Amino acid sequence: VQLQASGGGLVQAGGSLRLSCAASGRTFSKNIMGWFRQAPGKERESVAGISWNGAVTHYADSVKGRFAISRDNLKNMVYLQMNSLKPEDTAVYFCASGGKGSLGRARDYDFWGQGTLVTVSS
Repeated sequence: VQLQASGGGLVQAGGSLRLSCAASGRTFSKNIMGWFRQAPGKERESVAGISWNGAVTHYADSVKGRFAISRDNLKNMVYLQMNSLKPEDTAVYFCASGGKGSLGRARDYDFWGQGTLVTVSS
């Protein structure tokens, strides 16, 4: 599976962005998908994850109620809608794909995209 994330940019606090992740590979529709982020000087952390059929989602406490993950298996796409953005959301966001496992655990993801930078100004 190859992953290409896009949609990052500069936004003011309170604004919104939608990240997209285009995936290639036959197993995409059977894989869990997730978004992770890494801020400067900090460790990578889980943001959101979604099961293969979209029935189950996982969110970090810091983004619950503000972010929404979704997927379109026909288009091999995963999305992260980010609303009410805060300066502390500033990070490089990565999409990831895995065969199975915990939606919020990085080690359960086998494939990673290159990342897209989100900068939230105060």
